[in-house]
This record gives sequence, C-alpha cells and structure tokens, in this order.
Amino acid sequence: MSPDDERNDGLFGGSGETRTRLPEGEGGDDVYGGARRSARTGRSSSRSLVTVVGVVVLLIAAIAFANRGGDEDSAGAGDPKKPAGSATAPTGEKPVGGKTEGIATGFAKTEQGAQSAAANYAVALGSAEMFDKAKRDAILRTVMAPESLARFQSELDKAYSAPFFRNVGLNEDGSTPKDYQFVSRTSPIGTKVTDFSDGRATAEVWCSGLLGLAGEKSTKPVTNSWFTVTMKLAWIDGDWKAVTHSQKDGPAPVPGDDRASNSDEIAKAVEGYGGFTYAR
Repeated sequence: MSPDDERNDGLFGGSGETRTRLPEGEGGDDVYGGARRSARTGRSSSRSLVTVVGVVVLLIAAIAFANRGGDEDSAGAGDPKKPAGSATAPTGEKPVGGKTEGIATGFAKTEQGAQSAAANYAVALGSAEMFDKAKRDAILRTVMAPESLARFQSELDKAYSAPFFRNVGLNEDGSTPKDYQFVSRTSPIGTKVTDFSDGRATAEVWCSGLLGLAGEKSTKPVTNSWFTVTMKLAWIDGDWKAVTHSQKDGPAPVPGDDRASNSDEIAKAVEGYGGFTYAR
C-alpha cells in the first residue's frame, strides 16, 4: 500500500423572517419601533389583546397535537416511506459512558448504536494519534475486530512511512517539527446504516476533515476535505467492532468565500477546541 493510497484505505480523515406586531394601546409603538400613536380606544385595544392571546393558545394546542404520539412515529418504525434522515433523531436513550483508549465504547446493539460506533471510530482513525505507532496500535485494538486487527496493523505500518510523513510536513519518524502544530482531525457530519442484521451492520459516515501543518513558514498548510467512510461492523463481546474500513471522496459542498485563517489562529483553535463523543 502506497502513501498515495491512504485516502482509499481510510486513514483519515429573500428572507423568511416572521414579524409579530404587538397590540397597540395609548401611545403604543409597534414591535419594530415605528412610533405610530394609536388612535384606538381602550376597548379596541382590549379586543386586539384577546385576539393575540387566542392565536397563541391555538398555536400551543397545534404544537401539542403535532407532538402527541411522537414516541410511535419519530423513529419511523414500520413506515418505509420515512426519510432516511429520521434515523438521526434523538432517541432519549442514555449516551454511552465507557471509554477505551479515549474512544467511546459500549454501544447499543441497535442501528443507532452502530451509527454512533462508526462515527466515533471514524474520528479515532482520522486523528493525529494515528501518526504515532504506539497510539495507532492502541486505537486499532479498540475499534477493530480481532479477525481484522493484524491485517490493518500491517497495512498501516507500511502506509505510515517516512515518505508519507514528509509529504504531510512531519519529520521522517512522524514527529512534528519544532514550532509547528500538526493537525489531523475528522468531524462526522451525518451517518446512516445501509445494512443491518443480527450482529452485523454496515454504516456510512459523511465527514469533513482537517490535515496539515500549522506554522509561520509551513509549506503544508492545514486544508479541509470531505469524504465518506464506510464500515462493516460486527457485534463482538458486547460491542460493535469494525471488520472493514474504506473511504471515498465527497460529497463536497461548494467552497464558501471565508477568509482563510493564518497559521497561528489554526494552531490555537486546534489546541483550544476539543473533539466530540458521538453517542446518541
């Protein structure tokens, strides 16, 4: 496996404003500061207030009605016409509390548990820790199925080579040059399960990633990428483990016109903002 193949093998990673006009009384202004003096009588003002209160009550009733029975419908159970996005709705289940090597573990044996496991594993496999042999092995022992562990360790040991390290701006041993900040971070945008059966699942994780070297004279500045990770998972010893892991480019949105931050801003952001545990 060549360094150039790392992405394929999954190493990383007008206005709708609604305006509400308050009831006008003596000398009352509208909510937008129009300073219009009211010519209405107190009786007219009272009628306006009653009307507003009535509308609010109706809205509350409508919301309550729409939410009634949500436990039956929110997950789309038994309704194949529900959009795929409904699978990411909050379930009310207690998030996982366990961690192994800093990675969330102990997921539920459900489709949502598989999605959460895949999202967390994508973050770990796309982290800067993967560039350190000891930390990489610890991550792989945590997320990979025993049957796949040796193969992945061997392939990644070959991929994380001196030429690859130089290509991303690191020293040949994978260490970060002095006065620089190495960045490798994966952020899941969304997940879905494409196959699920007893003890087996295939989950896709749409991700955005950062990779590069932050520093005043860096020739490998931190750049952003978009990719989708696919994992086949197996239920082993009470948790989901990754049997296979692959990655493809996209979907990528149209780049915006945001001003690119300088290296110091990026370095401080990486140091100051931690990642997330994706469990639901």
